[in-house]
Amino acid sequence: MELSPRLEQEWELHRPAVFGAAYRLLGSVAEAEDVVQDVWLRAAAAEDLAQVANLRAWLITVAARTAYNVLRSARVRREDYVGPWLPEPLLTGPDAAGPVLVDESVGTAMMVVMRELAPRERLAFVLHDLFGLPFEQIAGVLGRSVPASRKLASRARGRVAAARDSEPEAARGERERVVAAFRAASQAGDLARLVAVLDPDVVYVADGGGRAKAARVPVRGRDRLAPMLAWIEGRHPAERIEPIEVGGQPALITYRDGVPAWVDTFGIRDGRIVTIWRVVNPEKLRRLGHL
Repeated sequence: MELSPRLEQEWELHRPAVFGAAYRLLGSVAEAEDVVQDVWLRAAAAEDLAQVANLRAWLITVAARTAYNVLRSARVRREDYVGPWLPEPLLTGPDAAGPVLVDESVGTAMMVVMRELAPRERLAFVLHDLFGLPFEQIAGVLGRSVPASRKLASRARGRVAAARDSEPEAARGERERVVAAFRAASQAGDLARLVAVLDPDVVYVADGGGRAKAARVPVRGRDRLAPMLAWIEGRHPAERIEPIEVGGQPALITYRDGVPAWVDTFGIRDGRIVTIWRVVNPEKLRRLGHL
């Protein structure tokens, strides 16, 4: 297959945006990588790329159309998932495997909010608000009118704004300090130090996906959660707990028997942890085994 000279020159420049759009829509690194491969094959087979005024927008649109089809397929329907769903951890920072567009929209909190949106709303919001595509193009992907596409994005925007207002982002330095304190308390199995770093109304959400033992409903309240976390560490001590960056935010990865056991990301407010999101599903951790 003879590649378009333009595609050869620009693919690596636009690939992070293609992956970034797919990941924000799907919440899965594996599925986003599949979308990237599909977009590459379609672009390589296209005969009229020279006529495309904005190749980045064209590639993102193809990615969005593919991801939208995946969103509506049986394998990602919410009713098929066992227990709470959390996004597959997306490594960012200097140790990440490759470049990715990073902002708050790939953080766990935002990805969980976007999971609650209808697929049409999520697509309209991601493409317009995060990637700047015009509604005329978005309407073509959705098979809706331009006004209807605007309304979908507006509805999604309102829900995202409400979520941001309810849990404002802590500063980077505060996040690093609180996560380090949680790591030290967890490694020591120190109940008093865990209590000190947790908000009284903390919420713990674990994603085992039916493939690993995990709480199938959120655990609420410091008085319930701190003893549970200390018990887990005391009963099955971690081999090591390492700091990493996930979705642009400080996170922790816990190892047992040389492989990742879970990844924790955090919601932090006023110097304390208000949410712990723990990914235990081994299918979502297997790409992290090289760390």
